[in-house]
This record gives sequence, C-alpha cells and structure tokens, in this order.
Amino acid sequence: MTAVDAAAEVLALARARIASPTVQFLEADLFEWQPLRRYDIVFFAFWLSHVPPARLPDFWNTVAAALAPGGKAIFIDDGPAAAAEEEVLTNLPAPAALRRLADGSQYRIVKVFHDVRTLTDDLTALGWSVRIRSMGGNFIGIAEPPTKFSRRRQTRKGPAGPEISRARRGLTFRSCF
Repeated sequence: MTAVDAAAEVLALARARIASPTVQFLEADLFEWQPLRRYDIVFFAFWLSHVPPARLPDFWNTVAAALAPGGKAIFIDDGPAAAAEEEVLTNLPAPAALRRLADGSQYRIVKVFHDVRTLTDDLTALGWSVRIRSMGGNFIGIAEPPTKFSRRRQTRKGPAGPEISRARRGLTFRSCF
C-alpha cells in the first residue's frame, strides 16, 4: 500500500497510526506525481472536493495511470449539503472556502461541493464507468477508467510486476485539509 500526501505532518500522523512495513508513505504533490507502479485500488477520502475543476481531467488521468487492468477508484467526499458548514468564498477563479483551524489559523482552500449527478456526468464524459450514490450528506463512488488506459497498461510491464500480491496493491491519497 502507498499513502501519498503533500504534507509531511499528515504523513507523520498516518505513520504513527499505521505502523506497518507494508505501507509506503510518500510526500508528493498529487498534481505533479506520477505513479511508478500500478494498483488494484486507488482510494481517496475527502480529497476530490479539493481538486480545482480545471485540474479534474488531469487528476483522473493520474488515477487511471495508477490503476492496474481491472482496477477501480473508490472515493468518498462531502456533498453539496456540506456547504452550509463552510465559509464559502465567492468570485474566485476556483470554488473556495475559508478553513479555520483549532489554533486560530485560517486558510483559503479549494472546495468543490460536487453533486452526484454532475460528478457522474463529468466522469462519464471523461470515459469513466462510474457509480456514485449519496450517503448522509456525503457521496461514495466506485469508478473504472476508460478502456484506453487498461489496454495501455496491459502491454507495459511496470515496476510492480506480477510478484506483488493483489492484497498489497493499494494506493491512498490523503488530504492535508
């Protein structure tokens, strides 16, 4: 399993919670990072809402490149109802909110409140096969990449190789927000 985050502090917290030699913690900017191996599952929780709409196609291309043939992306995030709990900022190039932390600091963050229908339509337009459903103000989705990614990966042997067991082939994007 590989856990990726841009913040060293978040990775340190994750390492302390999951002291396992089978988990690789990687500090990287997901918008620049390129997977060196393929995974059966790519999971991300409360991360998709922090991807600017203009970067969504490239983000999903990275997810597709990280998936082994037959692999799936599984994700959960805030639905539109969460906007009532945020200080939403307007008139900016990307949807944003002001996030206040317990220590009093505040940060402007990208925050997209995806609704199930629009997100399904957006991913379908990118060629993904996707099922998303609402659950208690959040949404959960399972997506399979366009066929073009599966074919390309089948002809290329990556560093993961067949010797890696399927149970150990997972990728987690952790959000630093």
